[in-house]
This record gives sequence, C-alpha cells and structure tokens, in this order.
Amino acid sequence: MDSALSNEVAQDLSPYLKIYKDGRVERLSGTDVVPTSLDPQTGVECKDAVISAETGLSARLYIPKTKITTNSTKLPLLIYYHGGGFCMGSPFCAYYHNYLTTLVAEANVVAVSVDYRKAPENPLPLGYDDSWAALGWVQSHIEGQGPEDAGANIAHHMAVRLGHEEPIEGETDVVENRARAEAIWRFAYPTTSGADDLLINPGKDAKLSKIGAKRVLVCVAEQDALRQRGWYYSDLLRKSEWGGSVEVVESKEEDHVFHLNNPVGDNAVALLKKIASFLNQDI
Repeated sequence: MDSALSNEVAQDLSPYLKIYKDGRVERLSGTDVVPTSLDPQTGVECKDAVISAETGLSARLYIPKTKITTNSTKLPLLIYYHGGGFCMGSPFCAYYHNYLTTLVAEANVVAVSVDYRKAPENPLPLGYDDSWAALGWVQSHIEGQGPEDAGANIAHHMAVRLGHEEPIEGETDVVENRARAEAIWRFAYPTTSGADDLLINPGKDAKLSKIGAKRVLVCVAEQDALRQRGWYYSDLLRKSEWGGSVEVVESKEEDHVFHLNNPVGDNAVALLKKIASFLNQDI
C-alpha cells in the first residue's frame, strides 16, 4: 500500500470520523476508556463482561452496589444501546459511562450497556444482530443460570428504530444536516435498500404493532434536527394496533444529545429524573 494513501482522506465525516483511502478509519471522539470501578460518589459499581468471544460482543454492567447491600428487593433492568450513528462510541468511553453511572444511581436499576460491533468495519445489520444477541444473553441470566453473576434506532429493533432517509412532515430541511445524516447512514449500512428499508423507516414495518413493550418513552429536544423523528415515531405507535402507552418528553431550547454534553444542566437533570421515574413504574 502506497504510504501516501495513509494520509489521504477518502471521506470526511467530521466531527465524527474520517475514512482514509488506505481503508483506515479515524474516529474523532468516543475512543477513550474509563476503567471499571466502584464510583464513590454514586455507589455504583461496574464490570465488563464478554457476551461472545467469537464475535467480540461485550457489555459493561452497572450495579447500584450500596443500595443492593442494604435492600434485597429485585431491581428493574435497563438494557442500554449507545448512540453514535452506528459508527462511534462505546460503553467504556466517558461520554456514556458517566451518564449510565448517574442514571443507575438515580433510578436504582441494574444496567447492561451493550458494545455492539460498529461500522464500517462491521456494517449493519451486524450491529442489530449483536443487539439481539445481547438480549438473549440477558435473558439467560433471569433465573441465575447465565455465566455472569451480576445478573436510539437500535432501541426500536429491540423495541426504537431510527432512519435518516425519507423526509417526514415538519422535519428540518437544512441541506447540510440531512446530507450528513444520510452519509452516515449509508456509510454504516452500504447495502441498504433505501427509504423503504425496514431498518431505517418504522413506518414501513408491518410488525410495528408487535413491539415487545407495554410502555414507550420518547425523548426529544426542541432544537434537535432529528426532533420530528421522535414525534413521528410516537404517532406511528399511537395509530398502530400496538395497544400500549407512549409518552413524549420534549426538552425546550435544547439540541441533540444535550443530556450527555451537559449532564448537570437543569434540563438534563430533569430528563434524568423523568427517565428514572419511567423505569420504576409498575414495580
């Protein structure tokens, strides 16, 4: 391989990642690793677990250790699929790790944060396959028979599917934003069939009414370019034969992933408490 190609950019998806002509992928964020530990401020302990040595699928488990030692009541379980356009981030980077630690403490739940394989090295639908395998792994622990003693698109496929192809009513028409979103989607899933692909457009999914949940909480931000996607999804659920309840929470004057970028802000704290309350309903 010509060494000159190693520095020549083939596709620039900044500020997220760059792809070089020699095939190398440079991720520009979410590459740090926070070690496992017992967090003294929240009392939450985390540990890493291998789900499949064959595929490299793993997860980070979060346990509200101090509350478990004083209360033997079973806790709700949160299975968390991090964002990043299917291409970036992990449960081990500070961006998601710190938020999960805070959420687990606030909601008093056990969390499993899934490290699914990422594109382009592992293009979709492998990320969905990993996410489904992780659900099966969690299921194996329900009766204490599994190998571990700890007992935002991807979420729709294991109960929230996101799409970046077809415009929907009221959605932003900012060309730059739409072009970037479409580029990332096609980058993550090169063999997509387009706007009718069931992996990106829940409106085309005949099985929408079969979603395996009784309650859905959709969180959107007023200034987020993807805001209408959340409202669109909630409308689809309400109009379907699903029969469950769906609630939308819109954070005013906030943008995309504001709760991660500024987790101590007033709106972020309010959203955290709302999610914690949602997780603890009916228990």
